[in-house]
Amino acid sequence: MSMIAGHRHSSSHAARKKVQISFVIRDKVEVCHRSAVNALQYDPALHRLFSAGRDSIIRIWNCNARRDPFMQSMEHHTDWVNDVVLCCNGRNLISASSDTTVKVWNAHKGFCMSTLRTHKDYVKALAYARDREQVASAGLDKTIFLWDVQTLTALTASNNTVTTSSLNGNKDSIYSLAMNAAGSLIVSGSTEKLLRVWDPRTGNKTMKLKGHTDNVKTLLVNRDGTQVLSGSSDGTVRLWSIGQQRCIISRRMHCEAVWALQANENWSRIFCGGRDGSVWVNDLRFQESVRLVCKEDAPVLRLLLTPDTSELYVATTNSHINSYSLGRRLLDQCFDEPLRNHTGASNNLHSDSPGPVSPKDVSGAASASLDNGGHSAQMNDCVLGNGVGEASDEEELPLLSGCDWTIPGGPSIRHAVILNDKRHVLTKDTDNNVALYDILKAVKVEDLGRIDFDQEKERRNRPIFVPSWFTVDLKTGLLTIHLAEKRDEVDCLSAWVSIRDAALHSPHDPTSYDIKINYGELLLKSLFEHWPRTYYHEDDDEAGNGGEMTPHNGTSHHHSPPGNQYFSIPPHTPLIISEVQGRTLYRLLCGDAGGETEGVLLQETVPPWVLDIVLDKTTPKPKNKVYFYLLPHPSSGIKRDKKDRLSANDFIQVRKVQEHVAEKVLNYGTNSNSDNSSNNNASSNTPTPTPNASGEDKENSLLPEDRVQLLCNDKVLDGNMDLRTVQHFIWGNVSQDLVLHYRPLK
Repeated sequence: MSMIAGHRHSSSHAARKKVQISFVIRDKVEVCHRSAVNALQYDPALHRLFSAGRDSIIRIWNCNARRDPFMQSMEHHTDWVNDVVLCCNGRNLISASSDTTVKVWNAHKGFCMSTLRTHKDYVKALAYARDREQVASAGLDKTIFLWDVQTLTALTASNNTVTTSSLNGNKDSIYSLAMNAAGSLIVSGSTEKLLRVWDPRTGNKTMKLKGHTDNVKTLLVNRDGTQVLSGSSDGTVRLWSIGQQRCIISRRMHCEAVWALQANENWSRIFCGGRDGSVWVNDLRFQESVRLVCKEDAPVLRLLLTPDTSELYVATTNSHINSYSLGRRLLDQCFDEPLRNHTGASNNLHSDSPGPVSPKDVSGAASASLDNGGHSAQMNDCVLGNGVGEASDEEELPLLSGCDWTIPGGPSIRHAVILNDKRHVLTKDTDNNVALYDILKAVKVEDLGRIDFDQEKERRNRPIFVPSWFTVDLKTGLLTIHLAEKRDEVDCLSAWVSIRDAALHSPHDPTSYDIKINYGELLLKSLFEHWPRTYYHEDDDEAGNGGEMTPHNGTSHHHSPPGNQYFSIPPHTPLIISEVQGRTLYRLLCGDAGGETEGVLLQETVPPWVLDIVLDKTTPKPKNKVYFYLLPHPSSGIKRDKKDRLSANDFIQVRKVQEHVAEKVLNYGTNSNSDNSSNNNASSNTPTPTPNASGEDKENSLLPEDRVQLLCNDKVLDGNMDLRTVQHFIWGNVSQDLVLHYRPLK
């Protein structure tokens, strides 16, 4: 299923940027998260949980089917999904991603309805005003955009433009965002270490709230917009009064950063989780009312409290989602007991009111210093309770020793190495499992289990050199491959190999062994083999309506075989067209390229260097040469004063040089039909038949490698070795011309 862009790039803009082709090697259906889970949303009517994370996929879970909760995956993002909000009574989902887009989804059917490309950098946070059906998005570009949800859900392929208003003035990247239900207040948190408050109806900034000493990572606003909760990397949770423009309560429950907050409907209890893996509950009505709910084995990224407060979902930097049952009696009873101090985090209550503290009516005794004419306030904290570092020897035991149920995740790939053949990649995941992937065919070859990674790499690495033609990206926890034209000394079309070395030859046809193939060319043809334009073209005059079927170079074609003649890649493989180190232009599954809409968007986004290969069938030309001297070996007894500097394509095999020596230097003669020059153009793919000894003199029927020996650094060379391998592994100096010695064999 493909996506329709809400804001398309102009062709002139795309032309100025280098464009790459990427694809992801993965299972047909990814039923579990492969990396950290960044966002959670819950639909109480259907008992569905929506989760999104760093593997770029949003998933839907049936909370009533705990044995097999997976329902569907929602795919179109190409980078981390950082936040999601469920809106329109659960009908639609809005998502924000590090691919710089905001997407609108049909939550019930799980497909992407539109894509918004207004942001210029990672989109880190969303906020939702339920009563107004308004969504705000913000991220590293320091700008907040406001969206009308009804307008977004009405976007179509023919009507795909939308206007939006923006809130500007943040000086640093925004990491957290919150709105009240009425949409009268929006709060942003950033690396400025303060909260900025806006009126989204007018776009005006109303105040700054100072007090945190590090990045503000999570925010909540109560329903009437009178109070704000903030969690920061400084380890504190703060309650702010909007009317008083100051912090009224500050609690330190974590020994490290606070990354997640949740509150019940009346804001009497708040839950917070953070980098230390702990989840705490705090009753704001009473001083020092803090309890440890649970302890995770990984940093907590997101909390979700169901509307009836019966369940708390916890997402962490691993790929699992844990659900904890919170009985009302459990929490009520725990706050009736005296508070026990806990190690690792101490409880600070900043207020001067003895006894119960009402979140809505706190008269601050601490003085507030107003700046900027009353638009900024900072509270001078006074501390009650235990000071920082004052902890008892007894460690706080969690209220819940284990979760009620778990939505299991899968391991993510954390380490990968490209083997010398520049075709296979060896990986190691978070469960220490090692696997082998074939990049050319976009498949996993073998799961090798928990073996020594370095030993396996050494065992599989052969002394062969192939130019680098792709790069590996593990950001999503899945194996993503990038193909680009001349990027950082990596050229997609630079890897020429013999068909025998690629193991694509027919064992029954030895004459095919010497055919040279280009890895990048074959892979690009396979990636786009379902796009009709790659295998069917009409004449220019027959494609008069818009010329949709006109070849890229304007010439006339008819039918040509789809893909390449050797292999196909799985049709479920995600194909991504993007700017190099920039934003995504288009994403689809390879097998969906035959659709009419997909074809139009492919024509708009596929870069010219790829069109040359997949549409015009232009075979790339070999570019890399090896320069070398060919001299008689001292032991041969041959004296040769002439010292010729020769050159050849770097993939030419040693036996071709042996043929040259036998025929041109030693004048042995041969009846073989092979190419006689060391400057062979192997891209012609002309097969070299083996010599036929029938009726010939025995001496003339010998193969060149049986008559001439070639050496480098006094090491005898295998005839099947190519010159670039000799240069890298035996000669050992790619900056100096290669020196080869020959000697006749008796």
